[in-house]
Amino acid sequence: MSVTDPLDADVLLSDGSVAVVRGVRSSDQKGLLALHDGASLASLRMRFFVAGRKSGHDYVEHLFDVEQPTVASLVVTVHDRIVALGTAEPVSADTAEIAFLVDEETRGHGLGSLLLEHLAAACRDRGIRRFVAEVLPENRAMLGVLLSAGFEIARKTEDGTVHVELGIAASARAVTAADARESRAETRSLAPLLYPRSVAVTGVRRDGTGIGAAVLSSIQAGGYAGSLHVVHPSGVVVEGLASAARFTDLPGTVDLAIVAVPAARVLDTLRDAAVAGIPAAVVISSGFDEMGAEGSTLQRAILDFARAHSMRLVGPNCLGVMSNGPGIRLNATFSHAVPPPGGLAIASQSGGVGIVLLDLARDLGLGVGSFISLGNKADVSGNDLLAAWLEDPQVTAAALYLESCGNAPKFARVARRFAERKPLLAVVGGRSSGGRRAGASHTAAAAASGVGVDALFAQAGVIGCHSAEEIAETALLLGGQPLPLGPRIAVVSNAGGLGVLAADEADDSGLVVPELSGTLRAKLATHVRGTTGVSNPVDAGAATSADDLGSITTALLDSNEVDAVVVVLVRTSVADPAPLVTALAACRAMSPHKPLLLVTLGGLEPSRDALSRITRYRSVTAAIHALSRVTGYAAWLRVPREPVEPPNEDRAATARAVGSRFVTNAHADGWLDLASSVELLDAYGLTPVGRSVRGGEDAGRAAREIGFPVVVKIAEPGIVHKTDRGLVRVGLDSYDEVITAVHDFGIQLGHDATPVLVQPVVSGVELALGVVRDPGFGPLVMVAAGGVTTDLLADRVFLLPPLTRGDAGRALRSLRSWPLLDGFRGTRRVDVGALEQLIVSLGALATDVPEIAELDLNPVVVTPSGCSLVDVKVRLATAAPLDAGIPRQLRRPR
Repeated sequence: MSVTDPLDADVLLSDGSVAVVRGVRSSDQKGLLALHDGASLASLRMRFFVAGRKSGHDYVEHLFDVEQPTVASLVVTVHDRIVALGTAEPVSADTAEIAFLVDEETRGHGLGSLLLEHLAAACRDRGIRRFVAEVLPENRAMLGVLLSAGFEIARKTEDGTVHVELGIAASARAVTAADARESRAETRSLAPLLYPRSVAVTGVRRDGTGIGAAVLSSIQAGGYAGSLHVVHPSGVVVEGLASAARFTDLPGTVDLAIVAVPAARVLDTLRDAAVAGIPAAVVISSGFDEMGAEGSTLQRAILDFARAHSMRLVGPNCLGVMSNGPGIRLNATFSHAVPPPGGLAIASQSGGVGIVLLDLARDLGLGVGSFISLGNKADVSGNDLLAAWLEDPQVTAAALYLESCGNAPKFARVARRFAERKPLLAVVGGRSSGGRRAGASHTAAAAASGVGVDALFAQAGVIGCHSAEEIAETALLLGGQPLPLGPRIAVVSNAGGLGVLAADEADDSGLVVPELSGTLRAKLATHVRGTTGVSNPVDAGAATSADDLGSITTALLDSNEVDAVVVVLVRTSVADPAPLVTALAACRAMSPHKPLLLVTLGGLEPSRDALSRITRYRSVTAAIHALSRVTGYAAWLRVPREPVEPPNEDRAATARAVGSRFVTNAHADGWLDLASSVELLDAYGLTPVGRSVRGGEDAGRAAREIGFPVVVKIAEPGIVHKTDRGLVRVGLDSYDEVITAVHDFGIQLGHDATPVLVQPVVSGVELALGVVRDPGFGPLVMVAAGGVTTDLLADRVFLLPPLTRGDAGRALRSLRSWPLLDGFRGTRRVDVGALEQLIVSLGALATDVPEIAELDLNPVVVTPSGCSLVDVKVRLATAAPLDAGIPRQLRRPR
């Protein structure tokens, strides 16, 4: 009998429909025979190299032979019918031979690629490192699947057969290829939801009250351009529209069902919609997962039904959806706040936040193309939408409000891929509710709630915001201005004090307000009236004219001394403000290559025509903070992308085996002794300097061999913060001093033969590196100022592995203590390259060994010649596997 995967996985086919990948079951023999019997003779020849049905029957019998187990055999089912089979037969301890057979009617829908991804994942877990396949040269479909998978590949043709070898590590290239296939499938799957040509609403009361009636009213008021239908059991006229008793009674096809019936009736409503062939539904109704166990059961039932019938589901318990393009104009929400059309796509897990975002967008004139209220996220999630929006030419930027990141590793990948092409703004709510995670080490104590979100956003290029207002204000700048080429800004005002405050705000926000050159100051001085403020901020004077303000602004925009210009105007009685704003709009038209922001105060309200050409804010803080966030995103984009190092599968397998063995033999609280720590870390280049010994005499001899002066410290598992307890002695210059120190340790701890670590005295810049495992984000790597300053200075940053050298370098440069590494006050620059590699290796270890709950390398002493690990602490714990979204599958809420 074949060895199979225990879990079913819902997957998207390339046409957007839903199928299931699962392991072969004992009850599948009839279905597998039918699959082979339905194959053409040509297909059977491609699979078995002979044209005949006996080979297929013999192979099915082989699959169920208990004496001949396969590494993995998986099937794809559609409506419980087996439509594809993929197998991996062992040919050696680390190699398996793969073969596929796909139903004639479902070819071209990506089943082969899905089977290859899922087989690779199943076999990696069993120690398989490579696949081989024998393929006829004319079997272009199979060769295409293997060549496009992103795996390392080698092939040669011998005796009329193509021999293909694949390394099946989940490399960055393979994962990227799979994510790209998923993005295309999501685009097709979600098209009826995002761009519906026809909509049917059910749950509308005849008296016009209730949510269903409110949604229908919004659709009608918004001028929906498609076909609008109402489903009502009585078949009466509702809000001027003739209704049908069932979805199946409606004329023509319907793309999207809006469901606002009571929770108990939702499942039957979806059954009717499925019979009518409706591919997408928005369930506005509440009473599901948010209401406890009974509601959760009902929510699982509607999800199971929707997946079984290839119906994509938004909600339940949501506000609705909006598709705001000029050819659709669908507002299927119970909010009448419709912003102008534009390129921003919004998804919100909170209906209330969604309403606020739409209101803000309307007030600011921010163009919105799509709005999706995710509700309980039973099916469609932020990851799904980002995958679809990535390839959508009508989407120029996206904004998310989330209360969880769901599958955080997958979100990190999808978000990064999106941000590399389009801006992505996000707020994650509920970040402060958990406080600090319990933990004894420096790393665990530093990993406060929200650290994982910050790490993910920083690495993925997500523009992190803290409110709906910040999202709207930042999106407004992104939609109306070019990205700045750097952090330098000029501030111009007609009120000197406001310019000074704006400059202070910019400095506090990480922007630079440079002093202007003498040449530029002289040029500006000819246009300044009644002041001498031309150094930056520029005080144009309360009586400045439109011509002078325009000349000042144009000179700054055209200079190479600043990257953006912020103009702060306050209404005065000595100058008509309207011409001033018109002049700025003209500057924008003549110099469109740099951001130009306008802040209007004191009741100054520019005309709509002027605002259509310029980005305006009502507060200095809003403008400066929006510019700071966009500047950070632009800086992230300018850093060259580099691939993550391919995983070292042999090293990872060995480390996982060591971790699994030690997790059962660790100290009572999970801390490893030094010898065990070294065994786990050595292959990653994370070995501490010095020698581990027991007792004073052995320590003295080790010190003599190392050379005085030395450091002696306790090496007993479970003891952290050794310095605070007096269990570290530094600068010991003799054999006797070492023996005395070890004797003192024994007295303090209450036992002899104390394990100690004897090390040379190493001087340099001290850093702290570490790992802590977050239940939602997985391992987080900490980079911080080290030694006793780790907790005192709180100068730290967290990273989400896997890591590149670029990730490590950005983290180091973000520390306040970076100048110490870069050659502060004439000192030599440390070996930053070695330090970056150390951080990358730490990320690889954290990914490879999920049992690592905490790891502390503190201090790591960095010098111009390399890095020395002075202290190492490792705590292991049994870890639940983290879903990284590999291989491809639709999420199932827990």
